[in-house]
Amino acid sequence: MLDQVYRKAVLTVTGNPNVEKIVRARGKGLVKRFVASEDIPGVLRAAKELEQDGIGAILDQLGEFIDSPEQCNEFAQQVLDLIEQAHAQGVEPYVSIKLSSVGQGKTVNGEDLGLTNARRIIRKASEYGGFVCLDMEDHPLVDLTLAQFRTLVGEFGNKAVGTVLQSYLFRSLKDRDSLDDLQPNIRMVKGAYLEPETVAYKDKADVDANYRRLVYQHMKAGNYTNVATHDEKIIDDVKHFALIHDIPRDQFEFQMLYGIRRDLQKDLALQGYRVRTYIAYGPAWYPYFTRRIAETPRNALFIVKGMLKG
Repeated sequence: MLDQVYRKAVLTVTGNPNVEKIVRARGKGLVKRFVASEDIPGVLRAAKELEQDGIGAILDQLGEFIDSPEQCNEFAQQVLDLIEQAHAQGVEPYVSIKLSSVGQGKTVNGEDLGLTNARRIIRKASEYGGFVCLDMEDHPLVDLTLAQFRTLVGEFGNKAVGTVLQSYLFRSLKDRDSLDDLQPNIRMVKGAYLEPETVAYKDKADVDANYRRLVYQHMKAGNYTNVATHDEKIIDDVKHFALIHDIPRDQFEFQMLYGIRRDLQKDLALQGYRVRTYIAYGPAWYPYFTRRIAETPRNALFIVKGMLKG
C-alpha cells in the first residue's frame, strides 16, 4: 500500500504544470540517465554500446497524447525512419510502440488508424528481421490493444509482433490464458500507470505474486517470455524455475530499463542469459521520465539531488 501511495503522490506532484516547467528547465541533464537521446543517432549509439556487453536493445520513440491523424501518421513515419536507420547501422530493429501514438481509436477510411500504421511498422521491421512490441497503456485500452494484437499476429506471426501484460491488473492472468492459442511473445511488467482500486492490486506483495504467476504460466506453456524487472529476487526465482522445469534459455529473456541496474544487466549477460534493455528516446520525454521517478524513491532521490546541485 505504501508503494501505491508513493506512486500516486509523485504522479500527482509531477502532473502539476509548474513542477513540469521547473523539471524541464533544471532537470534536463538528469533525464539522460533514463532517456538515451532526443534523436535517432543518439539512441543507436546507446544500442551499440550495449551490444559490446552482449545486451540487446528495445528502441522506443517517446510520444503520448498525440491527437490528430496527421500527427499519428507523422509519428509512425518517424518509427519507420528509426527502423531504416537501425538496419543501416547494423542494429537489430526491435522497436516498441504505443498504438495510441500511431492512431489507435481513430477511424480513417473505415479502419482503425493505429492498426493501419502498426501494419506498416511491423511489415518494415519484418523485412529486416526485426520485431515490434505493442506496448500496453492504462486499463481502458487493454481490450482494444489485445484485439488488435490478435489481428496482427494472425497477419504477421508471433515471431514478428508481441505485446505486454501488467501484473498489477486483476485481469492479466485471464488475458494471458486467452492468448495462449497464439503462442505469443509477451513482455511481463508490473505496471506504471495510476490505476483505480477496482481494477488493480495496490499492495506490492500482491503485484509481485501475480507477476510470478504470469511469468511461470507463460513459460510452462512453452511461450517466449520477456521477464521485465529489476527485482533480483524475482530474477533469481525465474532462473530457478527455468532450471527445475527444463525451460531452455532461448525461450525467455530478461529485460530492463536504460539507466537502471546496468551492472545487473551485464552480469546476467555474462552468465549466458539473454538480456535486452528498453531504450527510450525523443523530445517527448517528460511523461516517461515522471513514471520512472514514481517507480522507486531511489530514482526520486537521484533527481532531487541532481537538481539541487544544478
